[in-house]
Amino acid sequence: MATSNSSFLLNYIQTLSQTPHRLKKRMLATWTPDEELNQVRLRSGADMKRKLKWYDLVSLGVGGMLGVGVFVTTGPVALQTSGPSVFISYIIAGISALLSSLCYTEFSVQIPVAGGAFSYLRVTFGEFVGFFAGSNILMEYVLSNAAVARSFTDYICHTIGENDSNAWRVEVNGLVQGFNYLDFPAVALVILLTLCLCYSTKDSSMLNMIMTVFHVVFFAFVIVIGFSNGSTKNMVKPGGIAPFGVKGVLDGAAIVYFSYIGYDSVSTLAEEIQNPSKSLPIGIIGSVLIVSVLYCLMALSLCLMVPYNQIAYEASFSMAFEKIGLNWMSNLVGAGASLGIVASLLVAMLGQARYLCVIGRARLVPFWLARVHPSTGTPLNATLFLGLCTASIALFTDLSIVLKMISISTLMVFYMVANALIYRRYTITAQNPPQHTLLFLFLLSSASIGFSLSWRLNQQWWCLLIFGACIITIITIFPYMVVTCSTSNQNTSLWSVPFMPWPAAISIFLNVFLMTTFNMLSFKRFAIWAGLISLFYVLYGVHSTYVAEEMEMAGDYELQNTTLQHSNKFDVQVL
Repeated sequence: MATSNSSFLLNYIQTLSQTPHRLKKRMLATWTPDEELNQVRLRSGADMKRKLKWYDLVSLGVGGMLGVGVFVTTGPVALQTSGPSVFISYIIAGISALLSSLCYTEFSVQIPVAGGAFSYLRVTFGEFVGFFAGSNILMEYVLSNAAVARSFTDYICHTIGENDSNAWRVEVNGLVQGFNYLDFPAVALVILLTLCLCYSTKDSSMLNMIMTVFHVVFFAFVIVIGFSNGSTKNMVKPGGIAPFGVKGVLDGAAIVYFSYIGYDSVSTLAEEIQNPSKSLPIGIIGSVLIVSVLYCLMALSLCLMVPYNQIAYEASFSMAFEKIGLNWMSNLVGAGASLGIVASLLVAMLGQARYLCVIGRARLVPFWLARVHPSTGTPLNATLFLGLCTASIALFTDLSIVLKMISISTLMVFYMVANALIYRRYTITAQNPPQHTLLFLFLLSSASIGFSLSWRLNQQWWCLLIFGACIITIITIFPYMVVTCSTSNQNTSLWSVPFMPWPAAISIFLNVFLMTTFNMLSFKRFAIWAGLISLFYVLYGVHSTYVAEEMEMAGDYELQNTTLQHSNKFDVQVL
């Protein structure tokens, strides 16, 4: 055993000595869409089963977004940030989400694989950028899913009239504060959904569709009750419709934007859709539009029921119904929120497993995570692994601690996908030199940062005017600096974002603007996670992919078989 360990250590040190050469070879290595669709996908063994249709995608998109966010954020934003104009904040946030979803939709139609942002960025900017984005969004998925599972216990307690949120949790005195309440209902929920997702994607979609229909009906019921018992006077008194000004409306949009996160899960189902080119645009864009309308109406109903300065910070909707004499609606809100939690958690866990599966295909994580079960057609290993990770965090970690760990990763990935779409459209597809596009993206991001920081730091209006004019000028001039892709260079039968580069460029600006609303601690957490991702890539990922990809590309099949066996041992011993 000692000899074997010593031999492994020496081999690993020898491998690390080749790191600079391998980084040079692999960091910017890209795959073509055809290779991603065929050669890479075959590594999972069995194919995922194509059983989903457009209405499944709409249901999954709505279910993924229509969680508890509107119940948690609307009240505090109306009370402290936007006032009655919180519905305008939802409109602005919805526009931002729609623009990001347009970028995802074009990529998902052009490259219909399960890897989502990881695959889109890998074929555009190279392996490291794709891994960086995929790892960030995986972290966000696992942490946010654990937070959602913990909140399920809170809402169940409120539904049955229990005021103590920890009533169903088990306190362990020997554990550290914040990790001493074991949440077994949250763990049970995660395990149940994990087993459901392992069994069948189509059956999971049907379960989600049933829950989503009930949830939409519940939202409609809350909206009707709110409008019926509300008064338009509450929208203008006291202080008018926007008592905190335009700044309050925009700052509110940054906060409520996170209620829209979840549509990207739909793009990870591209390998399980019967007609991806037609179903994906309907599923992604349609779900964002439906959720936007529901959120705006929910916000309006709350502000119609009570003046904004009387809205409760916590349990805003429940307290609003109590103030107008409808106490029975308080328990109903808890039940509806619990149903929404289950639906959104199901969709998020569906998406996270497919991200990890495709990252495993690229050999950036142990290859066994890429396996698709031949009977169920689902990424079984990735689903079970991430389900256990989510359940472990949800069991021990207090909700407030989990929420503090969630940072700017998702917005960063949306920002990167918008950049990648512009680069792919104007450089790769149109076969233009990359310099003009890269300069455009750099200037656009710089001007967006300048505008956003000026807004955040309350600078003079002329600073905002200068940076805003720069952004508009840069976007206007760019199309004349490059040759746009002609019909001969792209498949015109596939859906693509209209009026480019404006939608993607505005998405870049809005994502930068929203990122600057975070505090410094969030950026520090993001920097730490980015450092860990880079370290893992340098110590493991680049060597694993070099062995798998370079030897395959060289055509040395005998050597490939030998080194892949060594790579499998390397997977086990490193992890």
